[in-house]
Amino acid sequence: MLKELSIRNFAIIDDLSIRYAGGLTVLSGETGAGKSILINAVNLILGRRASAALIRTGCKTAELEAFFQIATPSAVAGIMSDHGFDPDEGLIVRRIISRSDNNRIYINGRLTTMQVLNTITENLASISGQHAHQGLLREEEHLLILDRFAGLLPLRAEVSNGYYELLPLIDRANDLKALKEKQADQIELLEFQKREIYGAGIEPGEDKRLEYERIRLKNSELLYQTIYGGIEELYTSSGSIDERLVEVKKSLEKAGQIDETLEPKIGSLADISYQLSDLVEELRAYLNRVQMDPDRLELVDERIDQLNRLKRKYGGSLEAVSSEHEAICRRISAVENIDGEIADTQAAISGRLETLFGLARRLSRKRKAAAASLATKVVAELENLNMSRTQFQVLIQPIPADAARPDHFTFDANLLRDTGFEKATFLIAPNVGEALKPLASIASGGELSRVVLALKAILAETDAVETIIFDEVDAGIGGGVAEVVGQKLAQLCLLYTSDAADDLLQV
Repeated sequence: MLKELSIRNFAIIDDLSIRYAGGLTVLSGETGAGKSILINAVNLILGRRASAALIRTGCKTAELEAFFQIATPSAVAGIMSDHGFDPDEGLIVRRIISRSDNNRIYINGRLTTMQVLNTITENLASISGQHAHQGLLREEEHLLILDRFAGLLPLRAEVSNGYYELLPLIDRANDLKALKEKQADQIELLEFQKREIYGAGIEPGEDKRLEYERIRLKNSELLYQTIYGGIEELYTSSGSIDERLVEVKKSLEKAGQIDETLEPKIGSLADISYQLSDLVEELRAYLNRVQMDPDRLELVDERIDQLNRLKRKYGGSLEAVSSEHEAICRRISAVENIDGEIADTQAAISGRLETLFGLARRLSRKRKAAAASLATKVVAELENLNMSRTQFQVLIQPIPADAARPDHFTFDANLLRDTGFEKATFLIAPNVGEALKPLASIASGGELSRVVLALKAILAETDAVETIIFDEVDAGIGGGVAEVVGQKLAQLCLLYTSDAADDLLQV
């Protein structure tokens, strides 16, 4: 139970430290005195998300600290031990809220995480805030109260986890079906594109080679004339370079008879003559390869045009065209294999749905069994709170599925949600002769306050908490009813132990 609470630089509070005695503690004061700030501080200690807006004006940080005495054995003591804390030392939670969002959490002096804090404090205290009455008007709260009363929260969590684990699989199945429909419409186009590219028989670098060939074909006559004329000048015509080299060589040989140092030059000249002969042979071979073929030029032009069309259509280069062909093949393969993926996904969904429906049906049976018991207990509590002869009923109704819109979570014409197959509605008839109607439609503020208190009294028997906090539990009541409410609060203190001094209930 909560033994001490310290607050610094939080909202309008500068520095405050409160030590709580056992039993019932009442905090009173006029509106704006700061009572709700204490509730907010305890909420943060229990793991609510912090905001820099809560820091007192002019301060950089706010600091909250609470000391809880932990009963052993208890669920909280076991969780503390699992996380390496000694429950015999009690539980000290310290939170530092910073404007720079550098918030810190300490448990028994050790820096820890929000997840660990929430795990330890989950069953540490129960807070009924100013909006508990309004919360009781929401039907989703009715189902939660029923599940808490019946101890069904673990089973409800299993259903919820199974529900949300199924959603990605269902999304995957829907995506695959949409993909199949979409690509099935395009399969003819994909097959055409595949044939178009494959039928072109593209070779790497082919477009560059063809461009080079086209240039030569278009200039074949000029090339032929140039090479032929060069051969004539070098070798075959009268007065060709080869003849003149021969004449020069003869002249140097005569001169070499006079000066033998010219011998190397004569040899070099002979080498030049041999090189010239080899060059002429190479030019003749090239001349034989020069094509003046208009038909071949036309074929080359057509092939280049074909390749250019493919490049414009599929990425701008032959490499891109080849890559696109591979991508098209993969898309076609995906369409061909998608039925198998859909079948596998549907099988996984069916298996998980069967398990989930089994859990949800078990949850439904337990809820129906607990609904009458909860109603009986509420009637008894309300009678003690001066609402005698009040009728109260927990109405369990399945959630009907939309027949026009089939859903994976439909079972026997009912729709499964993350909370199960049904919804719960609290029905009440405060006065004799009235018909049972939804709580939200007929209950007054004072009646709601007493219903909240009655439910808290009932849930206190099952909730594993040692601290219960009420905020404005007296809303809408007064006179003799207020006295009865006070007596009920005293009884709540005695629910945990026969020694009321060892319990704490804050109002």
